[in-house]
Amino acid sequence: MDLPQPTPAQLGYCMPAEWAPHQATWLSWPHKRESWPGAFEHAEPAMVQAVAALASSETVRINVLDAAHETHVRGLLGAGDVDLRQVVFHHFPTNDAWCRDHGAIFVTRPGEAPLLALDCGFNAWGGKYPPWDLDNEIPRQMAQALGVPRYEAGLILEGGSIEVNGAGSVLTTEHCLLNPNRNPTLDRAQIEHALCALLGVNQVLWLGEGIVGDDTDGHIDDITRFVSRDTVVTVVEHDRTDDNHDPLQANLERLRGMRLTDGSPIRIVELPMPRPVMHEGERLPASYANFYVANSVVLMPAFADPADALAARVLSECFPGRRVVPIDCRKLVVGLGAFHCLTQQLPAVGAMHP
Repeated sequence: MDLPQPTPAQLGYCMPAEWAPHQATWLSWPHKRESWPGAFEHAEPAMVQAVAALASSETVRINVLDAAHETHVRGLLGAGDVDLRQVVFHHFPTNDAWCRDHGAIFVTRPGEAPLLALDCGFNAWGGKYPPWDLDNEIPRQMAQALGVPRYEAGLILEGGSIEVNGAGSVLTTEHCLLNPNRNPTLDRAQIEHALCALLGVNQVLWLGEGIVGDDTDGHIDDITRFVSRDTVVTVVEHDRTDDNHDPLQANLERLRGMRLTDGSPIRIVELPMPRPVMHEGERLPASYANFYVANSVVLMPAFADPADALAARVLSECFPGRRVVPIDCRKLVVGLGAFHCLTQQLPAVGAMHP
């Protein structure tokens, strides 16, 4: 495909790694009860805990439906001892809460106009959950609120489908980005070209399938995440009878064969998988890989599972300068996502190469 010229990469922009300094974390507050059948009343308390942790780290920007919704959320946060001086509300109505996927993706560069908002089209993960018209407006509204330029990419791309190391590489999955329900006219080479032009990377690393229960067609943020320029954590299922075992082993083998832009291998740290988390007879996409890295904390989904402690220890070793905050997500993940899906980082100006 031909992206609008000049592209972000041509203008010197690139996407910083998530652990680079943030101005803020951006959220869209949950409100669609159908997304959390029988569990919505548990989703908001988990979000309050998340905001409390984030507000100790950085500004938190929250999209709400309107003034009444802001009053409701303010009340929840106030009762949860959140420092409301750290919270900024935006009356930007959404169809749902998954800001990682419908929000702007921010890229940065040195000098003039250091921040650019990428406006990638959103179609609710291949048209699964109409309507998505409000969600598709969010990148424009975010850019306008910040007073920063916006780049309309002209292709479908969700933030949860990409993972950058801030040094030229992006991880993604064939299961998602090659799915014809996103960009049916584009082949692998064209998608690679688009990712490089948009994110300022020069290497696309492909994994295969995602985890059971993931309605996003295999988002990378449920399976493998960069934790430094040359290191990833990747979830592994050791139970050979589990449906996640084979695809996760296949991804692990791919990672072992990958090389970064300088020819060096990727250092691999294994994360466990929790035991299956079920709701109304369906397996949910519960994964410790859906953590979110803020300036001074790491939000970690927990599942009242023996593996919670191991996952927290692994992430603490990966981010020694940050406090890992496990939050019970057994009900939050009924919405088919956790903290990474619900957040979008707003990079600090100059956050190019941490």
